[in-house]
Amino acid sequence: MNNTLMKPEPQESGFSLVEFRTVLRIAFYLALSDVRARYKRSVLGPLWITLGATVGTFGLGLLWSQLFHMQAEEFVPSLTVGLILWLFISGILVDAPTVFVRQASTIRNVRQPLYIYPLQLVIRHLINLAHNVPILLVVWMFYGISFKDTSWMALPAVAVLTLTLFAATVLLGFLGARFRDLEHIVAMVMPILMFLSPVFYRPSYLTLNKAMIWINPISHWIELVRYPLLGESPSPFLMATNGALLLACSLLAFWLYRKKHRNLVFWL
Repeated sequence: MNNTLMKPEPQESGFSLVEFRTVLRIAFYLALSDVRARYKRSVLGPLWITLGATVGTFGLGLLWSQLFHMQAEEFVPSLTVGLILWLFISGILVDAPTVFVRQASTIRNVRQPLYIYPLQLVIRHLINLAHNVPILLVVWMFYGISFKDTSWMALPAVAVLTLTLFAATVLLGFLGARFRDLEHIVAMVMPILMFLSPVFYRPSYLTLNKAMIWINPISHWIELVRYPLLGESPSPFLMATNGALLLACSLLAFWLYRKKHRNLVFWL
């Protein structure tokens, strides 16, 4: 019998470094194929991602700088980072509840580690994020912003953010497979979170109570990366909260994966 056509069986939860390397290569190939398929026969291809973010950045930058009564050279770079990170974070969170549901047929018939699907999702959005990096360079050159020693801290900050979002994707993926309404709840909440997150503004711009902003974990993720990109070091508060979020999401995702991975195929 063909090994790729099998009855639904519980997926194994074992892990090995050799297996992870193989899974990582497969996930990258699948994610790259997803991006290519989306823009197949398009004139600009994936560059539409860059163009869309560019138009949004400069258009919203000029508008919101007037609303906040700020100079464009101060506001637009901050908005650029916030908007690009929001597209990355929100894209993953919106897709996360259906990450296993959309792969139901493959999960039922092909035995492979379940974490390959959240990994594929996160890598796909990392590819989209990479397409938006040139926008940062253009904005930085246009406004004469120079990179400082602290700017390189953005790399480990993005790594922490990516690992946290991967764990959150596993967590939301299992919950979304069991409770199908979660997909619609997340989609409904995200527009609200956009205005409760420092996408168009910095927390320092506000004179009101900032507690509502810091209750939102997305605020901590955005500011952790934005601080070094704007030449500042993240505060100990931000580093501590992001470390706590990474630890909490990872432990919850690991516990749920170990406990319910055998049930997932029956939820789909």
